[in-house]
Amino acid sequence: MFLRTITLTSGPQQVAAHQGEQGIIVEFEAPPASEGETLEALYPRLRRFVAATEDAREVRAIAEAAVREVRALTGFNRVMLYSFDTEGVGTVIAEDGDGVLPSYLDLRFPASDIPAQARALYRLNRLRLIPDANYTPSPIEPALNPIDGQALDLSGAALRSVSPIHLQYMRNMGTLASMSISILVDGELWGLISGHSAQPHLVNPQVRTACDFLGQIVSLQIAARVRAQLAADHVAAKRTETALLSRLAPAQDFQVGLVQNPDLWLDLVHAQGAALVVDGVVSVVGQAPSVPEIELLTAWLKARGDAVFTTDALSSLWPPGEVFAPDASGVLAISISQLHPDYILWFRPEVIRTVTWSGDPTKPAIETGVLHPRKSFEAWKQQVRLRSLPWTDVETETAADFRNAIQNFVLRRAEERAELTAELERSNKELEAFSYSISHDLRAPFRHIVGYAELLKTKESNLDDKSRHYIQTIVDSALTAGRLVDDLLAFSQLGRSQVTRAPVDMRKLAEETRRALETEIEGRVVRWEIGNLPPAFGDAGLLRQVMMNLVDNALKYTRPREEAVIAIAGEDRGDTTAYWVRDNGVGFDMAYVGKLFGVFQRLHRIEDFEGTGIGLALSKRIIDRHHGTIEAYGKLGQGATLLFTLPKAPRKDDEGH
Repeated sequence: MFLRTITLTSGPQQVAAHQGEQGIIVEFEAPPASEGETLEALYPRLRRFVAATEDAREVRAIAEAAVREVRALTGFNRVMLYSFDTEGVGTVIAEDGDGVLPSYLDLRFPASDIPAQARALYRLNRLRLIPDANYTPSPIEPALNPIDGQALDLSGAALRSVSPIHLQYMRNMGTLASMSISILVDGELWGLISGHSAQPHLVNPQVRTACDFLGQIVSLQIAARVRAQLAADHVAAKRTETALLSRLAPAQDFQVGLVQNPDLWLDLVHAQGAALVVDGVVSVVGQAPSVPEIELLTAWLKARGDAVFTTDALSSLWPPGEVFAPDASGVLAISISQLHPDYILWFRPEVIRTVTWSGDPTKPAIETGVLHPRKSFEAWKQQVRLRSLPWTDVETETAADFRNAIQNFVLRRAEERAELTAELERSNKELEAFSYSISHDLRAPFRHIVGYAELLKTKESNLDDKSRHYIQTIVDSALTAGRLVDDLLAFSQLGRSQVTRAPVDMRKLAEETRRALETEIEGRVVRWEIGNLPPAFGDAGLLRQVMMNLVDNALKYTRPREEAVIAIAGEDRGDTTAYWVRDNGVGFDMAYVGKLFGVFQRLHRIEDFEGTGIGLALSKRIIDRHHGTIEAYGKLGQGATLLFTLPKAPRKDDEGH
């Protein structure tokens, strides 16, 4: 801090001091020639500056007022204010000068102009003055600090020497005097106010203190504007997010809700295109890459493993992205699954623009292992390609918040589905128990009906033909009902019974089925073609029932043929084994194949072909319990093929499903 002016034997001196771990460092400078440059005289100027900038709404307006005031206070030929972006590139947003030095307004300075070490010093010491770039540095006496034996740390001293590289940088720039004032926002270096003169120029401690104070005022006001803009952006983003989530809430799933509300989806992060990838299905809105390109991109993102990914130059990180750079140079992606490459992505197109630099930024600062200052500050124009407008911190945070909301949405829907599944399982068990009870209890009454009807037909010899026909109809109907009850009982028992798996000789099973059905085909011409049948792994009793149902089905629907052809065969398919029963019967229309395995579903009239309508449904349930598949293929008038597959490896039985 600046202390005061004191009088020594050598004359008056202005004294400043600061304290560190190595003690108190005191600095002495000759006072200014004019008494008007005292803090008391400078205070009204600062007060007017604060009043003038309080009403400024834009950061640029504050910057313009600041450079005018600093030049008026210091007398530099040129004062400029430049801000840094996230990559450290500085852009001059305000400037005030007398024409002696060239204008740098709107030019950019590469991040290499201010290395990381220099940035740390700018945060530590808010003001630095170099009155003459051609000065000769004075040595410290003694060379080592007596307190700790180390070199004296002059980071906080106003009169400290600077790097020879920086001095050469100034001379290359055409300036012999400079002063910089740091602008800090939330503890980070937001920008600098830099004053330059073509000739040596000393700024006295009072004015420097006033400039330091002015820099703090500017920092506070810019910070206030930045925070206000951030708050406004957050509020707007949250409003859009709330509106979008309210549209998603009544939707069956969030995928449908997003696609049906593309404007809100894109406005959430101000994108021009978006895509949703869930379970391998890609949905796209707006300006976006093709579906195959999006699939490649999400595979790459999955390999990276980022929960939230953002870039304004995708091709610099992933070269294949250059192909669709016109549509998606910028990508913001959020992962919505820890197991699968499921993402919500937003895209921004390439923005080809011309950027004017202060010198060529592509020239290396380090040549042959030695750091060199830039030599040219002439305006250098560069065409920027393969870049989009950058994503802001607010947009990235909004995407992250939306990710959490979507995951909560998915979790809530999963809980609802789990509850419905549990309720459905309870209902299924109750239905199975009911079916089992009814089927079991109805078997005896139907047997009684058949038995007493047969007795009546045998004992009553005086019955006429019509009465005998009635009795036979009762017997046939009771037998059909009995078979239906037996099938229903088997169907309901299947969900309650244990599936015991073991190797099964399928050829032996097919032969047993053929012999069991011989009585059903008396008087018919049937040609059996039993081919290769690899062994299966499953429940022998249940697979016998499947084979019986499929072959009986084939015999039934080949009855109109003079010669029925029934082919039974199978083949090894790696992890599974396939088996099929093919016939040359009446066939069916494939348009109705979805009805074939339903309970009581028929594709032909009951008057034409007998049956209960449960056989194929029962077969499908058995194959499902074996974790296999069953399919049907047919053509009207040309026959049908029923094919099922069984896994070779044993699997845990999902009992009750």
